[in-house]
Amino acid sequence: MRRREFIRLLGGAAAAWPQAGLSEQATLPLVGFLQPGAPSGAAHYLTAFHQGLLSTGHIEGKTLLVEYRWAQGHYERLHSLATDLIALGVSIIAAGGPGAVVAVKSITSTIPIVFIVGDDPVKDGLVERLNHPGGNLTGVTVFTTAELWGKRLELLHELLPVVSAVTVLYNANDPNPDAEQINEAGRALGLQVSFANVVTDAQLAAAFAAASGHGAEALLVSDKPFFTVRHSKIVGLAARYLVPAIYGWREYVEAGGLLSYGNRLTDAWQQVGVYTGKILNGETAGELPVVQPTAFELVINMKTAYTLGVTVPPTLLARADEVIE
Repeated sequence: MRRREFIRLLGGAAAAWPQAGLSEQATLPLVGFLQPGAPSGAAHYLTAFHQGLLSTGHIEGKTLLVEYRWAQGHYERLHSLATDLIALGVSIIAAGGPGAVVAVKSITSTIPIVFIVGDDPVKDGLVERLNHPGGNLTGVTVFTTAELWGKRLELLHELLPVVSAVTVLYNANDPNPDAEQINEAGRALGLQVSFANVVTDAQLAAAFAAASGHGAEALLVSDKPFFTVRHSKIVGLAARYLVPAIYGWREYVEAGGLLSYGNRLTDAWQQVGVYTGKILNGETAGELPVVQPTAFELVINMKTAYTLGVTVPPTLLARADEVIE
């Protein structure tokens, strides 16, 4: 073979290599990832999700592709984002938060959906049963019940026994625990509980200002997505107004919040990755039982306690799963 012909053939083969790679990628299953929050601050959730995928033999870019959609805290965008994912031909959708799950469920009854929800998925009509969901949905629940909110009031009271008034920040667009149950928990502790409905960022700042200036001595912040995606802002407001607060997730305390009590969201996202991988491997969503976490963690930020002039009782420190110095 002449040298010129060899070079021409080699160049032709090299030109074909990227096309072959693209062709291989085109055959990989496409997973949709839908979140009501924002990618900033969510790196640990994504890491957990990919760890779950890896445990079933899947790696993004090698055995599957992922299309990410973030609502940036705007719930009204979830339906159009879900529609966009389905139009791309996704094989599975991993959805976090009840709004995202409902948006996807309203569009498809065939594409498998792996969810994280904080409410009862049976009561909310997402699945038929926890142990055998049926249909095209399964996933993980994280506890956000009124009883758990009552437990947070109890911890807040143990930390701050002199506090008599607590304001609960909630969002009326989110499913929220029964206010009467929370009031009952407060009365049992001798606490006066009030509620502040927050649906915009401006109302969030106003709620902290009002709590600081009108007798609320501490805050209990909802564990719903509207607040979770704004956890850094909320922690900043709490520091600005010197208001002690308890939260549902450790992410607040890691960002400088005082204390939190709840499940680990990273564990939930890892399980979503596991179930996504299992479905890609041939299992059926409706036959995978909904996972209910049994572990709760108490996290305390001692630096924040010192800044607020709060003395943490030794009994509470001894029960903490993590103390941030």
